[in-house]
Amino acid sequence: MAFEGISRRTFFAVSALLFATSAAVTIVWGASMSTMDGMPMPGGWTMSMTWMPGQDWSGAALSFLGMWVVMMIAMMMPSLVPMLLRYRKAIGTGRHRGLLTILVGAGYFFVWTVFGIAIFPLGVALAAAAMHLPGLSRAVPSAIGVVVLFAGLLQFTGWKAKQLACCRQAAGCSSSIPASTGKALQQGLRFGFHCVQCCFGLMIILLIIGVMDLGMMAVVAAAITAERLAPARMPVAQITGALVALAGLFLIARAAI
Repeated sequence: MAFEGISRRTFFAVSALLFATSAAVTIVWGASMSTMDGMPMPGGWTMSMTWMPGQDWSGAALSFLGMWVVMMIAMMMPSLVPMLLRYRKAIGTGRHRGLLTILVGAGYFFVWTVFGIAIFPLGVALAAAAMHLPGLSRAVPSAIGVVVLFAGLLQFTGWKAKQLACCRQAAGCSSSIPASTGKALQQGLRFGFHCVQCCFGLMIILLIIGVMDLGMMAVVAAAITAERLAPARMPVAQITGALVALAGLFLIARAAI
C-alpha cells in the first residue's frame, strides 16, 4: 500500500512536469513565431509563416514535427492522465507498472506524431497552391468558414459520439488487462487512434486558423478536455459543436461581404 502511494505520487509529479515543460516550450515557440510577419494573400487574408528564414524543406519539416509533438503533449496531457490512471488500475500492481504506463503514453503520442507527419506535406501543398493560384487564394476565407461549419456539425454525428465513448471508456471496459510491454504499446496505439478520430474536427480548426495561435490552441485544448472529462449525460460535445458551427456561419458571411 505504501509503494502504491509513492507510485501514484510519482505518476502525478511526472505528468505535471511533462505538461508544464511542454506548455512552456509551446508558449515560447508560439511567441517567437508570432514575431514573423505573415504574407498578405489575394482575398484579404494573411498566410502565417511557419518556416524560419533560411530553412530548407527538410529543416522546416523537422521543425514543424518537433513543434507539433511538444504542442500535442501540452494539449492532450490533461485528458490523457485520467486515461492512464484507468490503465494503471486495470493492470493491477507490479514492479513494471511505471514502464508499462510510459509505453502506453509513448504509443499514444506516436499516433499523434504520425498524424503530424501526414498533415505537413498537405499543408505545404495547399500553401503553395494558394500562392500560385490567385483564384484559389480568394476562395480561402470562404473555404475556412465551410470547414469550420463542417467541424461544428461533425460534433453532432453518431460517429463523433462513438469515438468520444471509446475515449471515455479507454482501459475501463475491462477489469484487468495483461501487463506486458506488447499489450501496453498496443493499448497506447489504440488510445491514440481513437483520440485522433475523436479530435479530428477540432484539430482541423486549429490547423486552418493557425497551428501556433496560442489562444486558439488553448480553446481547442479546453474543449477536448471538457468533452472527455465531463459526465456522459452532459452534452459538452454538442454545445461545442453549436458554437463552432455558428463561428463557421459567421466566417462564411464575412467572406461574402
